[in-house]
Amino acid sequence: MKIKKILIGNRGEIAVRVIRACQEMGIKTIAVYSKADADSLHVKMADQKVCIGPAPSNLSYLKMDSLLEIAHAYKADAIHPGYGFLAEDAAFARKCEEENIIFIGPKADHIDLMGDKIAARDTAKKAGVPIIEGIGGDVEKADPSDFPLLIKAAAGGGGKGMRIVHRPDQLKEAIQEAKKEANAAFGDSSVYVERYIENARHVEVQILADSHGNVVHLGERECSIQRRHQKLIEETPCAFIPNTLRDRLYTDAVRLTTETDYVNAGTIEFLVDVDREAHYFIEMNTRIQVEHPVTEMVTGIDIVKEQIRISEGEELSIKQEDIVLSGHSIESRVNAEDPENNFMPSPGLISEYIVPSGLGIRVETFCYSGYEIQPFYDSMVGKVIVKGETREEAINKLKTTLQSFYVEGIKTTIPLHLLILENNEFLEGSFNTKWLENSHLLANQK
Repeated sequence: MKIKKILIGNRGEIAVRVIRACQEMGIKTIAVYSKADADSLHVKMADQKVCIGPAPSNLSYLKMDSLLEIAHAYKADAIHPGYGFLAEDAAFARKCEEENIIFIGPKADHIDLMGDKIAARDTAKKAGVPIIEGIGGDVEKADPSDFPLLIKAAAGGGGKGMRIVHRPDQLKEAIQEAKKEANAAFGDSSVYVERYIENARHVEVQILADSHGNVVHLGERECSIQRRHQKLIEETPCAFIPNTLRDRLYTDAVRLTTETDYVNAGTIEFLVDVDREAHYFIEMNTRIQVEHPVTEMVTGIDIVKEQIRISEGEELSIKQEDIVLSGHSIESRVNAEDPENNFMPSPGLISEYIVPSGLGIRVETFCYSGYEIQPFYDSMVGKVIVKGETREEAINKLKTTLQSFYVEGIKTTIPLHLLILENNEFLEGSFNTKWLENSHLLANQK
């Protein structure tokens, strides 16, 4: 079925990103927005716009029935959920299918399968993909030799419900805290416990799969620069893993996708044990990722357009042998936060907003001069993505680009990102997922 109109079930920069792809494909768009987002850029860009409710997301962007009613009323063929909100909600994907509206993403059964972290691990293991073995039995009586341990929410991600436990006497309380946080975040208090790898990198593989059995990977992304399990800077390729390990990541990502009959865009996340040159499956994200632009920069493939074509029932427009990774790309997530004040959110009026441009520079944003950042949602105001021939060139370009990204009226994380990009350990690749939190770069945090 050829899609003629898409409802964008999201807000912010990802809504803008999807609308631009639709415009290039000649597809009409409908923007939904909360009352707080009436002046957002995605509302101005869409062909049609509909207020979906007040500011709180549970009264607006998370209202499944309202989204479906609007889709029917405005004759949308499909809904693109972006990331966050309902993007990985199997119930919503199922409702779309029941009401003959195309959900631009995987089938509900795959969202269910991969959304349950325990089931996803079991699936990966059956497919022959390495996992970090969990601690069975009465975990509160784990052997001291098993420590450190990592407690993770079974139903979610983003660091919520996650605890690192270094000693047996800390385990019981940590499990209780993790269950409480997981229940608050995901409505499910289930957790599981696995061994914690001290010196780990977070490396993920982007895949695309169509309904005709074709699966390709688009290379890997290095996502180890994190604070509290939230990614700050991402790049591709990962310059500090051997090619033999890189090939194993690709093989396992494609194998897991193929053996589960997964369809659409997805990301297989791995933890890489730097000391052992080993890799382990973490989870599969059944949606487009925040950091997808770095992959697009080095492959020239528009992932959003491929998502739409796949949802129309078409075959992938590329084969694996056609995909060439060229150069190095790096992305900086610019958040409205104050790094010198415990990363406190910094909502408010943007008095000046000058976006950099130039060869190999891409800025994804929904803000502009005179726009007011709202306190109700994620604090990201935009992403700066650059491409260079080498990692060194890409880093230098990103530094220059961030220095010419003027955001006045609010605090942003740009100063912190510049410190990271100038740090010798970052430049040399001597970092892991805990590097930033253990570094002196956060020493000024109050």
